[in-house]
Amino acid sequence: MTFQAMTPWRVSFFRAIAAIAIVLGLSLHLAAPAQAIENLRKYAGIVVDAKSGEVLYEEAGDQKRYPASVAKVMTLYVLFQELSAGNLSLSTKMTVSKHAASAVPTKLGLRAGSTIAVEDAIKSLVTLSANDMARVIAEHISGSESKFAERMTATARAMGMRNTTYRNASGLPDGGQTTTVRDQAILGIAIYQHFPQYYEFFQTTAFRYNGKTYGNHNRVLGYMGAVDGIKTGYINAAGSNLLTAARKDNRHIVIVAFGFNSAGARDEKVRQLVAAYLPKGRRGDYLAQ
Repeated sequence: MTFQAMTPWRVSFFRAIAAIAIVLGLSLHLAAPAQAIENLRKYAGIVVDAKSGEVLYEEAGDQKRYPASVAKVMTLYVLFQELSAGNLSLSTKMTVSKHAASAVPTKLGLRAGSTIAVEDAIKSLVTLSANDMARVIAEHISGSESKFAERMTATARAMGMRNTTYRNASGLPDGGQTTTVRDQAILGIAIYQHFPQYYEFFQTTAFRYNGKTYGNHNRVLGYMGAVDGIKTGYINAAGSNLLTAARKDNRHIVIVAFGFNSAGARDEKVRQLVAAYLPKGRRGDYLAQ
């Protein structure tokens, strides 16, 4: 399905998300293709009030970074679109191709020709961050991972993520796959507002499959009784990344922190940001619904 073939409810949603993009100081024009940038393992962070779109904190908010496995949030966003449109169900079986099976770890390790249910694939991305299952999702929806990446980028542009380009569904290293923490904050708001029934998957603490249990890599999950997701990421060129969110007392903030030398340092910084800025969040209705 091309981006132009959106149903009316999708068009309405993207118009609503555009309002948040404007508040964040973003425009909706197409950006030039991302170029490879060296030395991207540098800190960038942002905290956005999901109710109002107000930026509560930022550092290097518009500098390009590699998303690493945080790219899987957009992979799941597109999958949730398909679920909401009725094109898939959580029980739909997807076939593992040779390309998917050949993905480097982390991965679930299913053999080519085997199948997996959509729900299990979702949980494998949220917990294990399975690169092979990201490819399975991409190929099932778009026929190839490259075509799926084009849809990911088109979807990003439509919601105001003008500095993001996706090249694959997993976040594995690619010099042309770049984003900004500001763009990822937009995605963090959008995926919750548009797919609350599926957003709950990001709260999965452990996933058991074929006799093995996989824990969630997000060690900040549950912090202050508020942190409810979303996704970690790591590649050597990016460092440790995290897109997460906190909801409590009718407040909702989205936190993005990229470029750490260790997951521990990243998590400590995110805890500090949650503690400092969640009490400053706006109570009330969301700006875009």
